[in-house]
Amino acid sequence: MWQEENNTLYRSFNFNDFSEAFAFMLRVALLAEQQNHHPTWTNTWNKVEIWLSTHDAGNIVTEKDRKLAREIDRLL
Repeated sequence: MWQEENNTLYRSFNFNDFSEAFAFMLRVALLAEQQNHHPTWTNTWNKVEIWLSTHDAGNIVTEKDRKLAREIDRLL
């Protein structure tokens, strides 16, 4: 579940291993590139953390972030 905090949408994802986490990141990267809206994220072994905010709107959560979050959820 996405959480709105500190002017970002945040979610943590856990996978079985690094390969699954990295494959998920690749799918997210393709979505982000299509939308020209790129996340801040980290990956440690099987865990991916994503923060979404719209930088050109002053680093706040906008509909662009909510849309990307919904599409990321559909990847699961």
